[in-house]
Amino acid sequence: MRGNSFGKMISITSFGESHGPGIGVVVDGVPPGLDFCLEDMAAELLRRAPGQVAGTTARKESDLPEVLSGIFNKKTLGTPIAVLIRNTNQKSEDYKELESQYRPGHADETTIQKYGVRDHRGGGRSSGRETISRVVGGYFAGLMIPNIMVKGFVTKMGPFEFDGIPKDLSADFSPYHFPNTGKNDEIRDYLLDLKKNGESRGGKVCIIAQNMMAGLGEPAFDKLKADLAKALLSIGAVVSFSFGLGEEMANLEGSLVSKDRANFGGIEGGISNGDDLYLKITFKPTSTVGDKAKAGRHDPCIIPRAIPVVEAMVKLVLADHFLRQRAYENFS
Repeated sequence: MRGNSFGKMISITSFGESHGPGIGVVVDGVPPGLDFCLEDMAAELLRRAPGQVAGTTARKESDLPEVLSGIFNKKTLGTPIAVLIRNTNQKSEDYKELESQYRPGHADETTIQKYGVRDHRGGGRSSGRETISRVVGGYFAGLMIPNIMVKGFVTKMGPFEFDGIPKDLSADFSPYHFPNTGKNDEIRDYLLDLKKNGESRGGKVCIIAQNMMAGLGEPAFDKLKADLAKALLSIGAVVSFSFGLGEEMANLEGSLVSKDRANFGGIEGGISNGDDLYLKITFKPTSTVGDKAKAGRHDPCIIPRAIPVVEAMVKLVLADHFLRQRAYENFS
């Protein structure tokens, strides 16, 4: 077991390295007969593609998906779906220095400790480019839970903070996914300044899932909160996860917490209660800083391009548990 697969009823298995021929994914467990739109999937990939937003990596990739199996006449077949996205803009020479140097906080040294060999070009398998496979998987998961809207947005990125929940979650917060889009020019200049100085920053993201159904999740090891935590913490730069009031509960009395079930973020006893899911995660600063950041092509802050990845992982968990719950209902 090498940890390249995620999910049970619907699963994704990703493959490829940042500077190899391409990144790909096999999505298994998608029911037959679902409507497939290549353009919609490509649009999701474009949201996380490099070179699209000022202040992020200078790597330019169109990230055009090639569907190799599992689709016919714009319908899912119920068989494994294989999708390949070719790498077209690698500049491996920019990473020559990293062949013998390890970045603290990155998987450079731990990969050597584990495997005895590593692909240093762009981080290899540990590159954020691996997340392409997750976005593809999230697209197919979304076909299975079309009534649930999953929305991620930035609540903190450097000096920019947003408190509360946006009034209209269906609004487009791009390109930086910050609800106060009037700050976009300031955010761009801030990220460009970080990039110029070889610096990086982390931040916080909130994810809300609306139109949720009750009954998703299991009472013991496969709690909905546990699977969501694993899904989101498996994203390379994510360092913490919480739901509902989260860490604030440590400072509150039980009588105060229990008087409003909204405090539990849509999950009670590990099972969804039908309320909106309210999740929060924290991203660490990008590990590549200083002269290495100036020489290579790196994101000074990964969050703007990570939002579609975050949303995809939540969709995968919800779709997986939806299939489990449907199996219970059909059996009974």
